[in-house]
Amino acid sequence: MTRRGIWWGLGSVLVMLVAVGVAFYQQQMQQASGEPRGGPIELPSTEGDFSLSQLEDDQLAVVFFGYTWCPDVCPMSLAVVRQVMGQLSPEQRRRVVPLMISLDPERDTLARLEEYLAFFGDGFIGATASPEVLAPLADRYGVVWRKVETPDSAMAYTIDHSASLFLVDRDGEIRRRVLHSPTSGPLQAALEKALMEG
Repeated sequence: MTRRGIWWGLGSVLVMLVAVGVAFYQQQMQQASGEPRGGPIELPSTEGDFSLSQLEDDQLAVVFFGYTWCPDVCPMSLAVVRQVMGQLSPEQRRRVVPLMISLDPERDTLARLEEYLAFFGDGFIGATASPEVLAPLADRYGVVWRKVETPDSAMAYTIDHSASLFLVDRDGEIRRRVLHSPTSGPLQAALEKALMEG
């Protein structure tokens, strides 16, 4: 076997181990988070003060907790939401409100959220609040998160967080919880079922 082949093989194994490690970590985070209860969401947002109660009776919010400096899981999840939104009919799209709640209010201003979410679509709303407000909200939605200091990094810290998507109605009822996936299939199926149920 050539040296190039050996390096290629080692690289493939490393990528696989990292992927397995990330999947295991996320699974542990999801299991630790317990059963989500949902409930009201009322936060300052890129569209003014946001409240689930503003949704129409037939609308659902696709709620995701993350942050704009996230290197992989967050942009991947938002890209999945964008892909699914693009596959919906105009009437179905009217009924879906994508909402990202930032767990990093220190860096994620509303202006930053607006700029970041513009990459994923016009209808995406960003929201955040103080850690004191975010903590009980995240807890109600079964979201585990923690700040991790990275002094050797230019970012200074990262946010470890679970990565489910929640389909939530105007009353704060979680209609579906969709575990993180790099493909659009699980969200597409869950959203279609939830929209059919009204």
